[in-house]
Amino acid sequence: AGSMAVATVNLRAVTSWVGIARLFAIVLSCLAFSLVASTGEYKNTYGTWCMFTWCFCFAVTLMVLLLELLELYPKLPISWDDFTSAFSMLAALMIFTTSVVYPSTSIGSPCSSHCAEKAVATTASCLCFFAYALEVGLTRAKPGDISSFLSTVPGLLKVFEVYVACLIFSLLDNFGSVPGLQWCVAVYSICFIVTLLIIIFTIGRCLAYIPCPLERMLVGYSALALVMYITATVLWPYYNFHRKKRPNPCNSDCAWNRQLGVTFLTIFNLIAYLVDLVYSTRMVFIRTP
Repeated sequence: AGSMAVATVNLRAVTSWVGIARLFAIVLSCLAFSLVASTGEYKNTYGTWCMFTWCFCFAVTLMVLLLELLELYPKLPISWDDFTSAFSMLAALMIFTTSVVYPSTSIGSPCSSHCAEKAVATTASCLCFFAYALEVGLTRAKPGDISSFLSTVPGLLKVFEVYVACLIFSLLDNFGSVPGLQWCVAVYSICFIVTLLIIIFTIGRCLAYIPCPLERMLVGYSALALVMYITATVLWPYYNFHRKKRPNPCNSDCAWNRQLGVTFLTIFNLIAYLVDLVYSTRMVFIRTP
């Protein structure tokens, strides 16, 4: 008699704490975009971004859960733990941004229409952020464990650095022909590209083919990126705000406000690269017994 193929189901994918966090994230993101879609008031730039975030996180998390439930992920030519760690960090950052942007741009004061739907969608989005943050905390590598690089603190910070750089690019407008501002944009671009390549190569298991001491190279890159961001942190506000007053009125699309946003995001990435360097140095040069 011929043997029948039996589908393998891993129930731990939905009964473990990580699986439960993913289930909550799926339900809450679905609830958020369904409620906003029912209002029909999401056609502007910010509304479109929020809808994309909820739908993207819902779809990818559902895919991750199904692949783990059916135990199909080992067949994929990627580092699964690195991929899921990077995605959960990215989703947490995207949902956090959306949870701030959506109510501030779509719920007026006072609210004029579909107030209950918008309020519940905002609440669901905030709870969804906590679900992804819980997943990040549960899957973060223990001290001394570097089997999954993107689940370590330096790996998670790399995802944060790339995301913040994307936010910076979204705020960049006209930086003119000033060499100092052009250098700042070059810093944002170079660090973004290199850090993104590190993430992609890690997930694709390609870093092992680089013929050089990889861990020391990553420490050297973090140090170089930190120095570059220090220059951008000084030059960007100097050339944009030196002897320049904030115009009145200045709404959300005002160039002065956008430049201020870039300044704060530059400082955030500077701190991220500093912490990244500290943790990377400890992992490489200070071995834990």
